[in-house]
Amino acid sequence: MTPQEHIPTFTKYEKARILGARALQLAMNAPLLLKIGEEDLQKINYDVLKIAEIELNSGVLPISIKKPFPEKKEGKLKRDATPKVSDKKVEGREEGEEEKIGEEGEIMELANPEDEGEASDEGDGGGESYGE
Repeated sequence: MTPQEHIPTFTKYEKARILGARALQLAMNAPLLLKIGEEDLQKINYDVLKIAEIELNSGVLPISIKKPFPEKKEGKLKRDATPKVSDKKVEGREEGEEEKIGEEGEIMELANPEDEGEASDEGDGGGESYGE
């Protein structure tokens, strides 16, 4: 078996995550997992992302991805047991709930602009008044 055969295939998102994690490790002075010559490092300008990519492609990274698969179930599919409700029944329920809320709840009056004007005039008189 060649080294390329046992390398798992990753999605582009998994590759990005792995490369980012390894590049961060390398940026924080983690040791290289491959022997890379000084000339090769100068060619890639000591770029940690390129070094991480070389390590990933060579298959030496000890990073793995767990991919959960859905459980396989045998048997027939079951139908939904919830009964269907007609629109008239739903409207009747909503009206009943509105009446109940109306009976229990507090009824508030709408605010009039005149009431608001009187409330602002009743202040301590020390503040600035806008619009005058």
